[in-house]
Amino acid sequence: MNVDKVFYKNLFKNLFADPCLVEFWDGEVEQFGEGVAKFLIILREPIPKSEILRDSSLAFGEAYMRGRIEIEGTIRDVVESLYNNKDSFLYQSPSYLKLTRFISNGVKKSRENVQYHYDIGNDFYQLWLDETMTYSCAYFKSPEESLAQAQRNKIEHILRKLNLQKGQRLLDIGCGWGELILAAALKYQTRALGITLSQEQFEKTRARIDHENLNDLVDVQLLDYRELKGQAFDRIVSVGMIEHVGKEHLEEYFRAVQGLLVEGGISLLHSITGRDGGGTDSWIDKYIFPGGYIPRVSELMKHMEDYGLYLLDAESLRNHYTRTLEHWARNFEEALPLIRKNKDETFVRMWRLYLNSCAASFHSGNIDLHQLLFTKGPNNCLPWTRNYIYS
Repeated sequence: MNVDKVFYKNLFKNLFADPCLVEFWDGEVEQFGEGVAKFLIILREPIPKSEILRDSSLAFGEAYMRGRIEIEGTIRDVVESLYNNKDSFLYQSPSYLKLTRFISNGVKKSRENVQYHYDIGNDFYQLWLDETMTYSCAYFKSPEESLAQAQRNKIEHILRKLNLQKGQRLLDIGCGWGELILAAALKYQTRALGITLSQEQFEKTRARIDHENLNDLVDVQLLDYRELKGQAFDRIVSVGMIEHVGKEHLEEYFRAVQGLLVEGGISLLHSITGRDGGGTDSWIDKYIFPGGYIPRVSELMKHMEDYGLYLLDAESLRNHYTRTLEHWARNFEEALPLIRKNKDETFVRMWRLYLNSCAASFHSGNIDLHQLLFTKGPNNCLPWTRNYIYS
């Protein structure tokens, strides 16, 4: 028997939590696990053993991108089956990835990392995001709700948690395409500033502010949060940004927020969270979010305490992010005829793998999504129950 095939058969023997079929490059098909196979993995050619042993996640991700692996069934089922098997390679972080968690994300490097992902083009994101252009976990009041409505729910849910009052100053760190700052101004007459490192997001948000005639209330700046000086805000929100900060800069983020908040001011952090470092993946780090780091809730709370910030509320939206990603993945597939006009097949397969593997990661509980609400010093003026959020 071919040496490569022996290696692969040993690898697949205990790789998945579900039974599956594997078709090798010579046409041989073998089942692994007992029962009805959930999916079929087709190996068009062997992946070098050295690549698998060095970094299995990166090796298999690149093999799928380049068409060396095909899947009959769904990518999500394959990845989720890997995550559901705690002995799979997805739980074994390669040594180089452990080092990347400590690579410095200074202002220049952070700008490069953000632009790598978010400046692919507004036209691309418009093809599969909803009409609000919101690229973060939505909030579904029912599983059947539309993505656009769930994204509006999310914005309103956040703004209610912040207990916004007319005339207050709101800072949105990593404002995306501006939906939250526009909603805050329109509904609460809040003076809102959004900052982003993405040129494409900045230009789109600037155009939306002009279109809504909100220049007297809303501003957007192409700026790193560490470059904000001499300003004070009643409320600070950050949605899906701190994941780009990097482990060694988490403390710097909370120091900046503490310095920008007025005494008694309120901040909400909306962040993907990990468990024991399991949310950081080498393939994601190389191809999707360079320089990213998924923090644990305990890490975030520790930094809050270090800067005199008082935690008020913590809410998990893990299932909401699974549903959000299901919508994005479906929208992406429906938009493929238009996407393929400007993107090659490697790009298409990369993004298909990204969206579906993230859905699997959230659904399996490998990663979570939390909203953490906190204040600078004690705030004794908030309502005593959560009714103000849900009424």
